[in-house]
Amino acid sequence: MRDRLFLFTALILVVASASCSNQPAPPKPGTPAFYWAAARTTYHNGDFVKANESLVQIASSDNEFTARARPWSIMTAAGIARGYAELAATYDAGAKANRANPTPFIKQASALRSAASAAAMEFAEASHQFLQQNKDPNVPFAFEFPTGSAAEPAGLKRISSGILIQDSERDMLLKDMLQRGVLLTVCEALGSPEDPAKGAEQLKTGEAQVPRATFLYAVAQALHTQSDLFSASKLDKPDRVRMLCEQAREALQAIPETKESKALDTKVQGTLKKLSKKS
Repeated sequence: MRDRLFLFTALILVVASASCSNQPAPPKPGTPAFYWAAARTTYHNGDFVKANESLVQIASSDNEFTARARPWSIMTAAGIARGYAELAATYDAGAKANRANPTPFIKQASALRSAASAAAMEFAEASHQFLQQNKDPNVPFAFEFPTGSAAEPAGLKRISSGILIQDSERDMLLKDMLQRGVLLTVCEALGSPEDPAKGAEQLKTGEAQVPRATFLYAVAQALHTQSDLFSASKLDKPDRVRMLCEQAREALQAIPETKESKALDTKVQGTLKKLSKKS
């Protein structure tokens, strides 16, 4: 009886071991598959900064995930830069409103603008690589619709009116603004800037194909908008203003001309002309 019990137990252990061995091994740390899995998890959780760190790692080399990671990184980095920049502008307004104690607002605006600069450079680099290497008529959006809300967080009005908020509220506001920046950027690239519900529908499967012209127009628009980060009244880096504007023009020249693209190109050229006059 004991021998039968022993054999039965041993058989269960063998079957369990075989079952476990049939499970796919998790991706090894440092591999593109590992970073892809990390990006999907952190993006799903609304931590877009962490997600983009993984996407940048993937896009730095040619691998099975690069073609899907690069557009995703472009959208995420652009949205992050947008969120930081818009929150910095809110703190600028707060500094003007609170004349008795503007320093905390000024410090926050400076820190946020520095973070926006880093994200904008990642966005510009990913966009440059995309323009050089991707000529397909459609762009893969291999990601889900971003977490967040298109509405402005309530804390913005308090800050812009010169009221300092608690650290915990400030951290939550930053998270909300970054999520909002990514959400709005993705909606614009999907061709539904005023309709997040439509954008969510387009990405409900986590796999969408966006016309290249629609995507690049949104990229050009974001590049031109973010060039303002480096204007004389902010970070004062004219070389970066020029770089982002020239890249915006490159994106526009890669798509068929429309009334909207022509108007945007005129704005970009206007920024470049102003820059030339100052130099």
